[in-house]
Amino acid sequence: MTKYSVPREQYESEWSLAELRGDSARMAPHWAVPAEAAPAPVSPSLIHGVVVPPASARLIEATPEYGG
Repeated sequence: MTKYSVPREQYESEWSLAELRGDSARMAPHWAVPAEAAPAPVSPSLIHGVVVPPASARLIEATPEYGG
């Protein structure tokens, strides 16, 4: 597989971010999504059949914001 090394300046101008932001701002009204009603909360006693793989449980447990 051949890799081509192109200096960043050749494919990305300093105005590219500003152009992208301007294009996005102009397109934003076209992407409007109608607001939907928020789903009603569900009681934990009604939630059945949720299975968490042990590896995922360990990952979450090791995350300070969640487990410890």
